Amino acid sequence: MKKILFLCIAFITILNASKPELTVNILPQKYFVEKIVKDKFEINVMVKPGSSPHNYEPKPSQMRSLVNSKAYFLVGDPFEQAWMDKFKQNAKNTLFIDTTKGIEKIEMEEHEHHDAPKIDTKHDEHDHEKHDHSGFDPHVWLDPLLVKTQAKNIYEAMVEIDSQNSDFYKTNYEEFIKELDALDENIKTILKPYKDKAFMVFHPSWGYFSKRYELEQISIEIEGKEPKPNELIELISEAKKHDIKIVFVAPQFSQKSAKTISKNINANVVEIDPLSDNWKESMLDTANQIANSYK
Repeated sequence: MKKILFLCIAFITILNASKPELTVNILPQKYFVEKIVKDKFEINVMVKPGSSPHNYEPKPSQMRSLVNSKAYFLVGDPFEQAWMDKFKQNAKNTLFIDTTKGIEKIEMEEHEHHDAPKIDTKHDEHDHEKHDHSGFDPHVWLDPLLVKTQAKNIYEAMVEIDSQNSDFYKTNYEEFIKELDALDENIKTILKPYKDKAFMVFHPSWGYFSKRYELEQISIEIEGKEPKPNELIELISEAKKHDIKIVFVAPQFSQKSAKTISKNINANVVEIDPLSDNWKESMLDTANQIANSYK
C-alpha cells in the first residue's frame, strides 16, 4: 500500500514538474494569468512577497524559470526596463508580452512642497538629481477596468502560444471580464458617497484607483524617499486641511513618516498591499477601508 502511495506521489510530482512555465513580474499578474490559463502552466513570479520592484534583483533560479518560460508578461515597471536587455539575451525563446499595450498611462504623482522653506545646499541638490521621479505611473493593475485590457493581452498571447486550447482560454477570459466588471461596480457602490474625498499614502501607488473612483490620493513620498522634517510639517498641515482620516502604508516601504503624520492628525494607519497575491480581496479591502474611515 505504501509503495502504491509513493508511486502515486512520484507520478503527480513528475506531472507537475513537466508543466510548461510562464513568467510574470508581480503577484497581481499571477492572479490575472491564472484566471485565464488555470492550472495548465506553472507561473514564475519575479518579485516575491514583501519585496519591492524598485530594488529587486532576480535570483538565478528565477532566471532559469524565465529561460524555460513560454512567455514573460510585462507590466511596465521601470525594474523591467532595467533588466530587459539581460532578460532577452538569456531567454531567446521566450515571448515578451506588454500587458499594458492599449492603456493610456498617467503621470506619476509627486507631492509638491509649496510652502516648506527651501534647503539650498549642494547635498540637497544632489539628492534631487539622484532621485528623478518623472515618468508614467506603472500601477495600472489597481484599476479593474484597465485590468480588462491586460487580460485581453494575456488571452491573445496564450492563443498564440497554445492555439489548440484557444476555446479554453476564451471561456476563462470571458469569465474573468465578467468578474472585473462586477468588481468595478462593487467598488463604485462602496465609494460613491465619498466622491472627492482624500486619503494619504506613503508610496503613491493608487493613482489609477483614485482617478477611476474620483478620489484624491496625497502621497508622502516618491520611490521610498522619506520627507524632510520641514516637509513633514507641511504634510501634517495638508492632511488636516483635507480632513484625512486614514493613512495607508505598504509592506514594501517605511512606515515611520506615516505613523508620525497619523499621530498628529488622529488618523488610522492601515496596511494595504498593492502587490498582493489576493488581488480582488485587496482591492475591495482598500475601498472599504477608505469608506469606513469617513463613516
